[in-house]
Amino acid sequence: MTSHVPNEARVIPLRPRAERPEARPTASPVPPERRPPTVREPLWRDLVGDVLRRERLEQERTLKEVAEAARISMPYLSEVERGRKEASSEVLAAAAGALGLGLGDLLARAQGELVRLTSRHTGAGAGRGTPGARFDGMCLAA
Repeated sequence: MTSHVPNEARVIPLRPRAERPEARPTASPVPPERRPPTVREPLWRDLVGDVLRRERLEQERTLKEVAEAARISMPYLSEVERGRKEASSEVLAAAAGALGLGLGDLLARAQGELVRLTSRHTGAGAGRGTPGARFDGMCLAA
């Protein structure tokens, strides 16, 4: 005599089922005309690229000349100038050096541009610790 065992698997839940939280009252949405405008802050790579391109054009040098002096490819330098590539510190130092700038000079100019652009939208001169505060220090991240 054979015993017939049903072909069913026993499922053991790894996490207990969460109880559905009670519905919370939601705040009424703010009408679009009352919402503050969303301002997209510029990307660091765009700022650095703008500084490199501006300096190169002020020196009346071609992309090819600067790329050769920096020993980086011309298409890559073009993409860095257009903000399409996030260049390493070595590449930025080489491009800056080819333009007669130090890496610190390049980054300080980009930081100045960032402050100039963001102070339009946040209101320059706000105190520290307040929303929209302006900081004149340079911060670098690896």
